[in-house]
Amino acid sequence: MTHHELVKYSRGARWFHWTITIAALVLAVTGLFLYVPAFSSIAEGGITRVIHRVAAVIFVAAPLLFFLAKPGRSLHFVKEIFTWGKDDLAWLKAAPDYYFGGDEKKMPPQGDMNTGQKLWAVVAFFSALGFVFTGIFMWFLKDTLPAEVFDWMVIVHDLCFIVGGAMLLVHLYLGAIHPRMTESLKSMIKGKVSAEYAQSHHGKWYKEITAGEGDAKGTPGGQGEKQAH
Repeated sequence: MTHHELVKYSRGARWFHWTITIAALVLAVTGLFLYVPAFSSIAEGGITRVIHRVAAVIFVAAPLLFFLAKPGRSLHFVKEIFTWGKDDLAWLKAAPDYYFGGDEKKMPPQGDMNTGQKLWAVVAFFSALGFVFTGIFMWFLKDTLPAEVFDWMVIVHDLCFIVGGAMLLVHLYLGAIHPRMTESLKSMIKGKVSAEYAQSHHGKWYKEITAGEGDAKGTPGGQGEKQAH
């Protein structure tokens, strides 16, 4: 039997992804209003700061709650994004040509997360840690920190925004717009990808899942179910 569609992400994984995404976008927009002088008039009245802090609480709470609900999958995800091999290095070498129309056959086989997704996840992971660490100091210790220390916290916070924001734009383009990644966004909305897309973009994962030897758990909450439609 041919499996026309495969379950890539569980409902929980998709809820987690979109909760974090929306919180991050709200933080980015309100952060610009708070710290860029050109937008300072928009932030008058304090509502922007309140929205920023509410989004920050959601940004921190979501992964903690997901970890408590799915500790095994969460730890697997962290392990996977920091596990790199020869196929990841080959992917980095071949990706520029591929994304500008090069031969798809030159791309090495990938697992349930490709190397680009791993790279984005690593940057997002450390950027989030930087945001949370500096944000706590800026929120709760603003009046007690020495001015020099507070200024450094702001600088690190801003650097995390620049690096994380730049990678987020790349992630959004490749995940939602690039013509060769058409099912990436669909998979995060409906949870499924076609067998053809899985074979071409996640060859290792496809072999595992269709052989029944593993499950798609690289992304928090991912499922390894096989479905035919």
